[in-house]
Amino acid sequence: MEDPEAPTEVDAILAEPAEPAATASTGDPAPPRPRSPWLVDATTPVLGGIDRWWAGLPDAARTAVRWGAPAAVIVTAAATRLVGLGSPHELVFDETYYVKDAWSLRHLGFESGWPDGADERFAAGETDIWTGTAAFVVHPPLGKWIIGLGMAALGADDPASWRISMAILGILSVVLVMVAGRLLTGSLALATIAGGLMAIDGNAIVMSRIGILDNALSTLALLGFLCIVLDRRWAQRRLDAWLLARDRTARTPSLGPVLWWRPWLIAAGVALGAASAVKWSGFTFLAAFGILTVVSDLLMRRAAGVEGAITGTLLRQAPVSALLLVPPALATHMASWIGWFRSDGGYHRHWAEQAGNAWTGALAWVPTSLQSWWHFQVVTYNYHVGESREHSYQADAWMWPLLIRPTSFWFQSSARGERGCGADECWAQITDLPNPIIWWAATAAIVFLIVQLVRGRAGWPALFVVAGFAAGWVPWLCYPERTIFQFYAIAFEPYMVLALAMAIGAVAGSRRGDPDRRRVGVTVVIAFLGVAALASVFFWPVWTGEQLEPWQMALRWWLPSWR
Repeated sequence: MEDPEAPTEVDAILAEPAEPAATASTGDPAPPRPRSPWLVDATTPVLGGIDRWWAGLPDAARTAVRWGAPAAVIVTAAATRLVGLGSPHELVFDETYYVKDAWSLRHLGFESGWPDGADERFAAGETDIWTGTAAFVVHPPLGKWIIGLGMAALGADDPASWRISMAILGILSVVLVMVAGRLLTGSLALATIAGGLMAIDGNAIVMSRIGILDNALSTLALLGFLCIVLDRRWAQRRLDAWLLARDRTARTPSLGPVLWWRPWLIAAGVALGAASAVKWSGFTFLAAFGILTVVSDLLMRRAAGVEGAITGTLLRQAPVSALLLVPPALATHMASWIGWFRSDGGYHRHWAEQAGNAWTGALAWVPTSLQSWWHFQVVTYNYHVGESREHSYQADAWMWPLLIRPTSFWFQSSARGERGCGADECWAQITDLPNPIIWWAATAAIVFLIVQLVRGRAGWPALFVVAGFAAGWVPWLCYPERTIFQFYAIAFEPYMVLALAMAIGAVAGSRRGDPDRRRVGVTVVIAFLGVAALASVFFWPVWTGEQLEPWQMALRWWLPSWR
């Protein structure tokens, strides 16, 4: 009979990545054992199949694969995001707001209004036609500053300049996914798979090829997540050192150490503050990851046998962690508004100086500029909670994981002979349609991780990934009446592909398990990845606006709601 307490493939893949044990004589880390690139726990003798192939490669070939596979993913991400970036040569979807806002923000320090017909004139190269009167905008400035950097570099008359910043951030997201995957699973192959899935998914590709804000939010939140992962490892090492030092003294009840110096937590605050300076929904990641840090500290201390883990974490470490995380986030958020504060023409910039508006009583000391800024935020909040206008492509948050209603960003119909159309009619479309093979499998993977966490068969890496997904999705469920869209899901897509990579590792199985089971698992994984890649090739035209005949477009409408 099998030992019921023996680790399973799922336990090995989802548990905390093991670090090399320290040697008894020196305390230095032991050299790591050679491992297959395909598994977290591949430390047993090779059994066959891909493991035999890997072990038979020369060291130079294994090194080339370790470096070459992630490099190939990055090249793929760059190609899918940069090739043809200047097409279409017109403002697409919400580029009508953010591109022009970015250009006026760069010149005036605030977002200006524009005359009628400005989109066509702007696309034609007539870019300096803002009115100079402040426009009401509903998102903080940082995302538009980022778009403006690309326009400053390439010139606002080049459509590629409107999108290059988001394209670069999209490539960076793929890199960050691979780094996070390596830290969470301990497997280079699973990390590369996660990055590869992100590199070829339509949601990530389209959001990297359009000059709107959501890709910046996603990338900065992912950077904050990576810092939270690094902070967890940092805190674990400091806790281990504290326990080792304490073992040398008389054991008395303790609440555990208070870790004041946590540089990765401070860095996370800066990154998450920057995410909130792109869109307010960045604050949900700040809140979720702050709570996650407390939960992680508590579980870590309990696992280490700290006597007063709950009291010590909640009453001592948690307040310190909040001081390290929240003030840097708020400072970063406020720094993004420097242009507005320095201007005279920003929207509501002098509201508090108008008769009857200034605060009185206990808050009268607050500078009028801050009073005006706060009033601006209140007006913006009221807009967000009240935005419920009907839109043909709106999609409630519960639809996003199921991929019910993707967003069409751009559509063009051509008759025979127009724009190279060789049929009676041709259609060109850019739609935020994720690769359905990847997306639906990733949704199932999230459910899988949640089940494993509930069963107690998954460690902190799975908890962190589920928390990242929840931070980007769950808050939107609270606003069922608000007009929202599928493309908002880019904020939590990185955690979906990380979950999928973890599930893929479980499917592939362990070298410690049955060799036939492993052979089947690896075959299934390879087949799935091949189908996912073919699906990306198939859907590429509707992600990039290539012309198709109507029947060819209809082949890509797998659900009636995709029309």
